Amino acid sequence: MTIHKEGYGVIGVFFMILAAIDVIVYLIAGSSILLNIFLFATIAFFLLVVSFFRVPKRVPVTGDNLIISPADGKVVVIEETEEIEYFKDKRLQVSIFMSPLNVHINWYPVQGLVKYFRHHSGLFLKAWLPKSSTENERTTIVIEKDKNTSILMRQIAGAVARRIVAYAKEGEKIKQSEQEGFIKFGSRVDLYLPLGTKIDVELNQKVTGSQTIIGRLK
Repeated sequence: MTIHKEGYGVIGVFFMILAAIDVIVYLIAGSSILLNIFLFATIAFFLLVVSFFRVPKRVPVTGDNLIISPADGKVVVIEETEEIEYFKDKRLQVSIFMSPLNVHINWYPVQGLVKYFRHHSGLFLKAWLPKSSTENERTTIVIEKDKNTSILMRQIAGAVARRIVAYAKEGEKIKQSEQEGFIKFGSRVDLYLPLGTKIDVELNQKVTGSQTIIGRLK
């Protein structure tokens, strides 16, 4: 396991803040039980912050007709819905909620061409709420797999997550299961798939980014 590049600055800031707290407690209380409690708490919290930016070693799963999970987390939505930003028609939505304890990297679910990318400023509502898909800060990425098949991937910030990082660029060719971006401290990823896609996951199922097969395209 390594540390993601998006975490270097955050980890450094937290280290300095927590170290300063421990020094202040030492100057006030000296070597005492109170100092030991603060040392334990700050070390535990620092390790938790470091774990947010972990990069696990994985062998990516790929397949021409497969849709691979773009994130670690839990499936919270599987439903037919209207996609109003790009397709403006009915799509099959699959949403994955990322808790603060999940790996926060996002991966491309299919290979193809990035036809559309937008970053939208917005609110920071709880990510499991349905309206977070349209009201929260988010990115929208449309991947054209071939002339007949395109899917939409949306990164959504939540109440804790305050920054979305996306590497997608319009006109860029991307590979399945390579890194697409990062949502700091977790949140949610939505997929909008063609109707008729065979879904291989169930509600509340835990999925693993770049590993779990979400579904299969026709």
